[in-house]
Parts: sequence; C-alpha cells; structure tokens
Amino acid sequence: MDLNALADFALVASNGGLGKASRASGKSKATLSRRIADLEEQLGVRLIERGARGLKLTEAGEMLMARTEGPMHEVADAMTATREGLAAPRGRLRIASPVLFSQLAMGRICAEFCAAYPEVTVDLVAEDRLVDLVEEQFDIAIRINPSPDSSLVGRCFAKDRLVVVAAPSVPVPSPGVVTAVPGIVFSNFQPSHWSLDEGRLIVQPVPRLRLSSFLMIRDAAVAGAGAALMPQSIAWGQLTRGELVQWGTVSDADVALWVLHTSRRLPSPKVRAFVEFICNQYPEGSLVLKG
Repeated sequence: MDLNALADFALVASNGGLGKASRASGKSKATLSRRIADLEEQLGVRLIERGARGLKLTEAGEMLMARTEGPMHEVADAMTATREGLAAPRGRLRIASPVLFSQLAMGRICAEFCAAYPEVTVDLVAEDRLVDLVEEQFDIAIRINPSPDSSLVGRCFAKDRLVVVAAPSVPVPSPGVVTAVPGIVFSNFQPSHWSLDEGRLIVQPVPRLRLSSFLMIRDAAVAGAGAALMPQSIAWGQLTRGELVQWGTVSDADVALWVLHTSRRLPSPKVRAFVEFICNQYPEGSLVLKG
C-alpha cells in the first residue's frame, strides 16, 4: 500500500474536503483526488462519495479512517522526532587518527568538542594504519597527505613544514657545500641528504642515533646528539624557547593533515560539526599555531 496515498486520504477526511485539505497542505486538489482514486483501486472499495454537497466517507472509508488515524499520527510524530533529533549533533563519533597527532593534539581537541556538543561521545583510536571507515565503522579519519580516494571526502585543515633542527651547541654547516653532520634519524633511515631552503644548505646526516618516534628524536636533538629532520610543529615549543635552532626548511615537502569521511551527501550532524570544529582549531591552516 502507498503510504503517501493513505496519508492524503487521511488529510482529506480530517479536513472534510479536497479544497480545505489542499489549502491546509499546499497540495493541489488534482493530486489529492488522484491519490485517493489510486488508494480506492488498490483496496477495491469506494472510500469517499463525491456528491453535490461535497465529500462523504463511505462505511469502508470510515472504517479505514478509524483504524489508521492514530497510527498515521504516530508515524508523523516519529518522522518529526527523527528530523529534530538528527538536526543536533548527538551519539557516538568514532575517529581514527595518526598516533603522533593524537598524542600532541587530539586529547585537547576531543575534550573541547565534547564540551561544545555535550550529546556527542567520542571514541578515538590512535594508530597509523589506514583504517577502512565503512568496514570498521569509523565516522571520521584524520590522515597525513592522503592519496586520492573517490570513496572519501573532506578538508585539509592544517599544514606543517619539514625542518632540520639541532641544539645551539651543534655547529651550523656552511652554505653551498655538502656537509656531513651527526644525525638523529628514524630506525629505517636510508642514506640520503637534506636539501634545505631550495639548496642553500645541503646536509649529509651520519646516523648517530636511530629512533622510532619523532618525540624521541626531538628530545635527543635537544640533548645535543645531532641534527634531526622533523615536522616544525613538533619542535615549535623547543624552537621558541631556544632549546633548538632551525637550520632550514625542506623544499616542496609540506605535511598536510586532512579530516575525511565517507559520504559527500548528507553527512550526519556530528560529522559535519567535527569537521567544522577541527578546521576552526587551525584558522590560519598551520599546525604550529597550536603547538
């Protein structure tokens, strides 16, 4: 049975005629009449008698109205409640985020988001693998320099720069020549050089420490173990306090953070709210502003 036709029958019956029902609903009399005719054809009985004095319910029409009026109101109330309920961000928001960014920023961001939207609860999983949002039931993923993926949409909310830093006690190499320096590098480091400020300074790191975390690398650099390559935001506090010195920036190597979700059409209010919220945390698009 066509519920739209049933709803229009109830509309006409409760208003006592096509004209009043049309004015109350904004639907044309022709549409309402056609819907009722379709419903009568489906049921095989007359529901409304059309006479000179207007419309009158038949016995079958009165029986149908009596049995459906309450349930139709309940359906309408349920749909209204659903629309109103989904208009405000609420429910569980499941987020996947890289480990380092989660450790540095997401605790504060999630706490402030929950304070702004008290009917949302956040479940954040910090890991560096690429989760499947659909299969693993995540609402949002935060990714660094994500590859194009037609199934995910979102916004770049902040960018970072790769810089080479060292303690003030470590001599800064002279420009124009490749200079070997003690290096603090990742465990999987392969021999290479760091070209800074479009070739103004070229550094050849000689691994002295191999570590598996940027935080350990930063702390080792502060301790004077050598030069290190890292996102500027991670060393921002140490740079501003003079514990580290920035030798230069790696050209064309920006780190972009994106907040992604699965659907371009009708994302849930909690997803829309979080996307806007995290973008507003970095109004200038730079991670160092919150470092």
